[in-house]
Amino acid sequence: MSAVEQYARAHLVTDSSEGHRAVPVVLRYDPEADPHAVRVGLPGSHDRVFARQLLEQGLLAPTAVGGVHVWPCGRVQTVVEFHERDGVTVVQFDASALIRFLRRTHATASAVSR
Repeated sequence: MSAVEQYARAHLVTDSSEGHRAVPVVLRYDPEADPHAVRVGLPGSHDRVFARQLLEQGLLAPTAVGGVHVWPCGRVQTVVEFHERDGVTVVQFDASALIRFLRRTHATASAVSR
């Protein structure tokens, strides 16, 4: 199996009194389906699909393409913001989880291309 699937805990940032709510997130990469895209699965909603390169660049500096914005938040957090017709979803990750996921995607992509 060449697909990568990694579970992570993230914080869903809301404007409610809860503020930040911890949620389980599924990070997916399938180079056979699209070698340039990653998927983020949030509970109770559709997967968000965007460029793997955007996630990589957003670990280092603010970046955006279309409705997806990614930026570092302090030294150990990364924020991914999804702008959609029905509103904005803001998810805060530990950067280490995203780095681990991206390393696995590169190893998988290299193995598939051989």
